[in-house]
Amino acid sequence: MPHFFISSENKQGNKIVISDKENYNHIARSLRAKSGENLLLIDENQIQYETKITNIDKQKIEVEIEKSYKSERDLKFDLFLAQSPLRSDAQNFVIEKATELGVRGVFPVTTDNCALNSSVIDKKIEKWQKIMYEASKQCERAIVPKCYERTTLEALLDNNKFDKIVAFCERKADLTLRDFFNQTPVKTGESLLVIIGPEGGFSPLEFEFFDSKKIPKLTLGNLILKAETAVTVALGNIIYEFENHGKN
Repeated sequence: MPHFFISSENKQGNKIVISDKENYNHIARSLRAKSGENLLLIDENQIQYETKITNIDKQKIEVEIEKSYKSERDLKFDLFLAQSPLRSDAQNFVIEKATELGVRGVFPVTTDNCALNSSVIDKKIEKWQKIMYEASKQCERAIVPKCYERTTLEALLDNNKFDKIVAFCERKADLTLRDFFNQTPVKTGESLLVIIGPEGGFSPLEFEFFDSKKIPKLTLGNLILKAETAVTVALGNIIYEFENHGKN
């Protein structure tokens, strides 16, 4: 069941009042919820509320809190994705799945073989942020990740600090993901930036850039994956390696 993001200011003792237009319309009109039904709510402090609707009128929804607790729908490290945007539905898929897989944020980066020009990317940021919001509700994320403004690889690394950075480069890879975790495991609380290129791959100049910055170039195996598939496989495998590294 999707949950809904609220402000802690909506909480009044053991009750919560939902009066903002977006949540009200979704719950009362789209879902046609009724008194006695249950709702999952979460506030900006990542407190999850299991509630029961006590009243719905034309302006607000009132619920009673049955249980509250700190949400655990989050990763134990900060995962970021820097990715060269794809066309249309493929990029929407990437944004949705990255959200489901727990990223803190997505950086749309222009690369030499990028499928979209800069003006198109700029116009899509708001839409991608909305996809993140809806996906976060659907999969009960504790926080909504951020879709950042368009950037370049150089500007991204100059203006942000990450504990670890990897780039997936199938045709120029030096290591597997397992090799990387064995050499420099990601620790709880650290930040990891994952860089994934466009369908056409990275250019020779971009490979030189990775080498100059000493960014490990990783492979996902012998198969050649579409860019949107590579995102989901890479992020999923990173989470697996983090959760299981050193346990075997």
